[in-house]
Amino acid sequence: MTKEGFKSGFVAIIGRPNVGKSTLLNRIVGEKIAIMSNKAQTTRNKIQGIYTTDDAQVVFIDTPGVHKPQNSLGDYMVKSAFSALHEADAIWFVVDASKKRGAGDNFIINRLKEVKNTPIFLLVNKVDLLKKEDLFEVIKTYQEDAPEWTEIFPISATEGDNVPELLETVIKDLDEGPQYFDSDQLTDHPERFVISELIREKVLQLTQQEVPHSVAVVIDKIATEAGGIVHIQASIIVERPTQKNIVIGKQGKMIKQIGTRARKDIERLLGSRVFLETWVKVEERWRDRPQALQSLGYRKDDF
Repeated sequence: MTKEGFKSGFVAIIGRPNVGKSTLLNRIVGEKIAIMSNKAQTTRNKIQGIYTTDDAQVVFIDTPGVHKPQNSLGDYMVKSAFSALHEADAIWFVVDASKKRGAGDNFIINRLKEVKNTPIFLLVNKVDLLKKEDLFEVIKTYQEDAPEWTEIFPISATEGDNVPELLETVIKDLDEGPQYFDSDQLTDHPERFVISELIREKVLQLTQQEVPHSVAVVIDKIATEAGGIVHIQASIIVERPTQKNIVIGKQGKMIKQIGTRARKDIERLLGSRVFLETWVKVEERWRDRPQALQSLGYRKDDF
């Protein structure tokens, strides 16, 4: 039953890798539900973050960064990002104010031109890295050969600058609708997914070279034991034995560091003490094998 005057809707967040989409989503919902790192292509799935007030509920769809695909996983990520445009009541196109408009931005802009009857907001992020006198020129470059933006918002997802005003504006333009999720629910993804992403985040943050892009995480078991301790068993999947050696590290130091950091975030997420066990397994060329992608939770229809 819809509460009179209650507004609701879906907002798709799209942009190139590393423009701050996940940082913005986490800022809005007030918790880490989308992982962050300085590595490109950190987000691989559409992640829905839920923002609820007494008068409105907005479901934000954080999408993978749009990039030129190099394998089946990359194809999946780009298709996943663009599919969100057709699910949304509004679209936020996020760009990095500290970098020049490039071919990736133009690729997205051309797709946005095809969208009809949906408000499209241009969010110029990372303005805290920019001199104020340079902001106007950055905005001007995104007004040329582009859709007619519904609104243009200079923001800092990291510092929170202009984010409350952005939220207020998008809610004001939503139609009346139902409350899709409970008031205290922050994401539509199950705990298993969020836990696996928190572990993958630590691998991304601590490893270099080709390892971050070759990693997936599978939760094998979650069980609550005596004393309320949550026992989690997880497998870290890589593509080559050399990558396995890197993730394990000399005398197991790297895998221990990954586990220690991940456990702290998981304990904050669950509000319980956690015993985390991790193994590293080799699945050769898993990013290029649809069957492997399917077994790791990527939908068959998307690749």
